[in-house]
Amino acid sequence: MTRNAGLVLAGVALLTLSAKVQVPFWPVPMTLQTMAVMLIATVMGPRVAVASFLAYLGAGMTGLPVFAGSPERGIGLAYAMGPTGGFLIGMLLMSAVTGVLAHGRGLLGRAGGMLVGIAVVYAAGLAWLSAFVPADKLIAVGFAPFILGDLVKAAAATLLIEAAGRLRKTKG
Repeated sequence: MTRNAGLVLAGVALLTLSAKVQVPFWPVPMTLQTMAVMLIATVMGPRVAVASFLAYLGAGMTGLPVFAGSPERGIGLAYAMGPTGGFLIGMLLMSAVTGVLAHGRGLLGRAGGMLVGIAVVYAAGLAWLSAFVPADKLIAVGFAPFILGDLVKAAAATLLIEAAGRLRKTKG
């Protein structure tokens, strides 16, 4: 129980840090948040991943500036109910889906689980965003600028986990 609580707190810290890191990328800068979700879900499994993301959402909803762009773009419930709210819901779902599909799997299983998780994030995010953006602009605003970065993050997460596993085998 104490171990899981520590893992969840570490997950919240990683999610918060990853939301605040901006990496220069084309066509828009990216945060590392979806990569953190993929890593937590794949390495720790769906229970710890979902608990971590729920705790992260809880912290954000109470007004702690844990979300990307906060406090500059708002905090708390007002932030979560804005255009990015669906992507937050999508990342919660990604935590479960990626954890179930990728945890304990080999290289291809992990990569596939992460790709399905990315699809879940976009499905929820774009559905929510459609309340804020006209349908003819939805892909240009909510998908096209970000998908390349998410695919790069999935590849990087997959390779990091693979490298860590190989390092563990040589050390142990």
